[in-house]
Amino acid sequence: MFSLLPELILRTAEARPDTAALRFKGATQSYADLATATQRFAAGLLRLGLGRGERVAVYLPKQFETVTAFFAVNLAGGVFVPVNPLLKPEQVGHILRDCDVAVLVTSAERVAELATVMRECSALRHVVLVGAPCTTIAAPQSLHAWRDLLTEGPARLHRVIDDDVAAILYTSGSTGKPKGVVLSHRNMMTGAKSVAEYLGNVPEDRLLAVLPFSFDYGFSQLSTAFLTGASVVLLDHLFARDVVTLAAKERVTGLAGVPPLWIQLAEQAWPAEARDSLRYFTNSGGAMPRATLDRLRAALPKTKPFLMYGLTEAFRSTYLPPEEVDRRPDSMGKAIPNAEILVVRPDGSLCDPDEPGELVHRGALVSLGYWNDPQKTAERFKPVPGQDPGLVLTEIAVWSGDTVRKDAEGFLYFIGRRDEMIKTSGYRVSPTEIEEVLYATGLVRDAVAVGVKHATLGQAVVVVASPLEGLAGDSEALLLQCRQRLPTFMVPLHVEWRESLPRNPNGKFDRPRLAGELESLFGGAGK
Repeated sequence: MFSLLPELILRTAEARPDTAALRFKGATQSYADLATATQRFAAGLLRLGLGRGERVAVYLPKQFETVTAFFAVNLAGGVFVPVNPLLKPEQVGHILRDCDVAVLVTSAERVAELATVMRECSALRHVVLVGAPCTTIAAPQSLHAWRDLLTEGPARLHRVIDDDVAAILYTSGSTGKPKGVVLSHRNMMTGAKSVAEYLGNVPEDRLLAVLPFSFDYGFSQLSTAFLTGASVVLLDHLFARDVVTLAAKERVTGLAGVPPLWIQLAEQAWPAEARDSLRYFTNSGGAMPRATLDRLRAALPKTKPFLMYGLTEAFRSTYLPPEEVDRRPDSMGKAIPNAEILVVRPDGSLCDPDEPGELVHRGALVSLGYWNDPQKTAERFKPVPGQDPGLVLTEIAVWSGDTVRKDAEGFLYFIGRRDEMIKTSGYRVSPTEIEEVLYATGLVRDAVAVGVKHATLGQAVVVVASPLEGLAGDSEALLLQCRQRLPTFMVPLHVEWRESLPRNPNGKFDRPRLAGELESLFGGAGK
């Protein structure tokens, strides 16, 4: 069985060389072609002197070369660092410096924007440019054309095993600089096998990749597809209708998204081609509003919904089988195959049914911690609760910081993130619970609830929302329905309307940014 990420491509290329691995703007790259490009670029990296375990950053939009670079880096014995193409030079510079990137793969246009920060990256030796060459950039690094590294030739690959690091994925984070989550080949392969098992992926599947590959949920579209010999359609979309149009044109069978994207997609008219071909859709990165789920299921009656929960530190944790959606649409399901999910009290003891506690994930998907950050690693990666004292070595689990509950049948329900919970009038309030009510009113398109400092309440509940298309925001009507559906302490004190809500690079609503912008709403400490 496969144990290293590049084997996903190489083994499938041997068995089904002419099968489409990737589709991009109407062009096709077969598994044989992808395998050849991966092997040649790996050899090119080794000719540049890439050492075992050295980091290679890939700062490109979705295209054939982006995917080739990821797997070629691993084949050469290196570690790939996918950089979200939406990040600005200062953010990219932080990542390059933080994990001492040795090689950067990007384009001439992007490297021109990075000229200043590249001078501050002492470990960066080489820059590989995809597309048009660049001769005007004055930088201390050696510049190479992508095509020049694809020449044939023998290469002595570094020996790698599944415990070795495969990738470092930088999370956007709620405070401070992004953290690099270190993932081994075992982490990523276990995740691919687990997800492909419960989604039932087959070679005939065609997955539409709309999420960034720097997001573990986005990258898993590649790993699960390649594991089963399926195809991936690449898309960097501007509008929700682009997703629907391409899903219909390419007869997509699987589509993964986050709640803000699903909210937009639920408003689209889905062509018959998409309704007939789409076998499943998946949601992670936050709870999907019930109203959005209902609209999607009505628009896509033949499509199975998979509601999931995951965190980059452990790839994926739970999923709700489609046959359970009608019975418990608000549940995040049970543990995915080959993972165990515990709900624990602060002292590490297990919670009783329906008692809120912290979600703790144990198993082969638990990552190797945060790169070069022992303090944050120690805060999140801690011993498994209840480990048998006879075991001398300590097993480490991810303590998520998320509050959940488990019912008597073992199904989990999300309550809120520890760092997002609103503390108002002596109560701990989940913003997700408020947002669910806001969407159910049918008066908002997007909505985020945050806590803002208040002199008497501690924090006031504030909602930032965008109105339905063509309508103006009606605060009085929205608050009236909130009063009818929520206890008094959960009713928003203020509603702010905006045409659109900011998102982080992974497509999720940017809660920290909104909370910061509203910090002085009640005079800072209130009045």
